[in-house]
Amino acid sequence: MANILKGADVVSALNNKTAAKLETLKERDINATLAIVRVGERPDDIAYEKTATKRCETVGVTVRNILLPEDITQSKLAGSIIDLNKDGSVHGILLFRPLPKHLSDKDIRAVLTPDKDVDGITDDSLAGVFTGSGKGFAPCTAQACIEILDYYNIDCTGKRVVVIGRSLVVGKPVAMMLMGKNATVTVCHTRTVDIPSVTRNAEILIVAAGKPEGITKEYFSPGQIVIDVGINWNEEKGKLCGDVKFDDAEPVVAAITPVPGGVGTVTTSVLVSNVVEAAIAQSMKREYMKRDFNR
Repeated sequence: MANILKGADVVSALNNKTAAKLETLKERDINATLAIVRVGERPDDIAYEKTATKRCETVGVTVRNILLPEDITQSKLAGSIIDLNKDGSVHGILLFRPLPKHLSDKDIRAVLTPDKDVDGITDDSLAGVFTGSGKGFAPCTAQACIEILDYYNIDCTGKRVVVIGRSLVVGKPVAMMLMGKNATVTVCHTRTVDIPSVTRNAEILIVAAGKPEGITKEYFSPGQIVIDVGINWNEEKGKLCGDVKFDDAEPVVAAITPVPGGVGTVTTSVLVSNVVEAAIAQSMKREYMKRDFNR
């Protein structure tokens, strides 16, 4: 039987670190604040908003929920983001995507200042991930995968890692982050021929396929570590499931994250941590500029 890599323990460790940093900010009268911008009434957005809001409140981060109509114009949405960029009391901005089809995702992302991009969606933030410069924040879900590997002391150095999925949300950034940890990384996608033959040779398998329980027994081999990023609703079973068919993988692999209770739970804690880190960075920048101005 596989070792279950539960997210709860990772969350507890992350939250403790974040709470300590929050106390330092509060001593300086800085109230770390996240603005959550939701356009329309997508059920998955609403669910994640509730989860993120609760996690923030648990740790002590203030949340400002901004609900905008689904038919909002491009210019008005851009204006709302610009206002939040300028608001010194807001340290992080979370914009739910995908946006309604009449809005340009690329143009709206370009409006968001990287300093407050706590979910790593801007080109500047992603550039930091791809260059390894450390600037900006990585996408929270990709970072959550890394946090799990680190917490459970899974050394990636020299390991054969296969990532299924090439999105900018998970696949591409997590591949770059794993290479930064000296792993040898292969990325599979919808055009990859015979994916199971590739994944069976992996020592670590990161699955962000976007297909409910689509990764079945032929993809696995003994001793693997599997990180299942997918969160899907199984209509037939009436419950959440991952991209991995858990019952196929668990008897074979060495370790696996559950769904729910795995990557998703860690993702929200990464988001909260990023807000606090953003608040620290912004306060330091303001102090530096004041000293420089007063010289």
